[in-house]
Amino acid sequence: MGLYEDLVNGKEKLSLVGLGYVGMPIAVAFARKIKVVGFDLNEKKIALYKSGIDPTNEVGNDVIRNTAVEFTADPTKLREAKFHIVAVPTPVNDDHTPDLTPVEGASRILGQNLTKGSVVVFESTVYPGVTEDICVPILEQESGLKCGVDFKIGYSPERINPGDKVHRLETIVKIVSGMDQETLDTVAKVYELVVEAGVYRAQSIKVAEAAKVIENSQRDINIAFMNELSIIFNKMGIDTKSVLEAAGTKWNFLKFYPGLVGGHCIGVDPYYLTYKAEELGYHSQIILSGRRINDDMGKYVAESLVKNLIKADIPVKGAKVAILGFTFKENCPDTRNTKVIDIYKELGEYGITPIVVDPAADADEAKRLYGITFETMDAVKDMDAVIVAVAHTQFLDLKKSDIGGFFHPVHKKKVFMDIKGLFDREEYLTEDYLYWRL
Repeated sequence: MGLYEDLVNGKEKLSLVGLGYVGMPIAVAFARKIKVVGFDLNEKKIALYKSGIDPTNEVGNDVIRNTAVEFTADPTKLREAKFHIVAVPTPVNDDHTPDLTPVEGASRILGQNLTKGSVVVFESTVYPGVTEDICVPILEQESGLKCGVDFKIGYSPERINPGDKVHRLETIVKIVSGMDQETLDTVAKVYELVVEAGVYRAQSIKVAEAAKVIENSQRDINIAFMNELSIIFNKMGIDTKSVLEAAGTKWNFLKFYPGLVGGHCIGVDPYYLTYKAEELGYHSQIILSGRRINDDMGKYVAESLVKNLIKADIPVKGAKVAILGFTFKENCPDTRNTKVIDIYKELGEYGITPIVVDPAADADEAKRLYGITFETMDAVKDMDAVIVAVAHTQFLDLKKSDIGGFFHPVHKKKVFMDIKGLFDREEYLTEDYLYWRL
């Protein structure tokens, strides 16, 4: 019998290495079908899962409480599994070069606990060649086993969208690849256990790696175009959202919108591709141009706020400003690689220390990473300016009367920055508001 049959029959286990926003939902999904070992080095996170708490809010506490996943921080438990999925983050360094430390570390730990007959599938977003050229040698060195003889490898890029309750693991077509036909068949059949939308068999591991990295690069470039249009149209005194709604009536117009591009995918993956291109002697033009535009948007928002304060005859230095929302995207507690921090820091250059409110964010994480302590909504009063930076559900219910109550009553003009265009612009085009959106 093959590995797939042994998994289905309960003779073998699947392991998930890395239980974050991506890895944990995968582990939970597989645990409904087969035996799963969920491993993460973070003992605090494992303790939360074991106590039935989902710090990611991806599946919820009830699901975690009832899942059959065997959560552990003990790497030796990986020896009990034969099919391994590695889902650790792949960030970039300060100089925008790939930081492969997490995936190399996971490969090292897994290699130390790898047994003969195993299949290892990487899900981390990387540039083409990382799985075979970097991860495999580490697995071989640490295990003493030979790839292709003692164990096989595959690659299946994650497409989970954190905070998205519609596009989930089960509903998104999954790209799968393997080092040979037998491995590809096994990997495909295993993922078909949980992916209702089906799998797409890529021609090779490198093709699958490349497909993933261009998905987010394409999105990044399109958003950069929208951000550039926003800058241009703001100079013209034209509302960008109105322009996009008009242009969107054409059947083949791509409906992207301007915004802050953070997180661990769209704002990171393009750098993996351009890094490899540089290694091969090609300097990216379009991809890096888009990255520069998107990376500068936090500064642009802060500068626009300052200009509006001056228009409203409000002193800039020491102005009381509230930022509503701090996570990298809506309805997700993750603050890592958020671009809202760029607005916060840039305002600091003007002598402004904003208060930050985010009921959905991981407050401990924000404190640890950025030294920022969140305030409650009650603290948003007597403000000189308000920025709604993230489209959290909690903010969508704010009425004009609620917004108006945030400002100091002495101001003739209320400086209101609606970055995502959540509110009805016409409602705020009144004499007592200076309304601005991307």
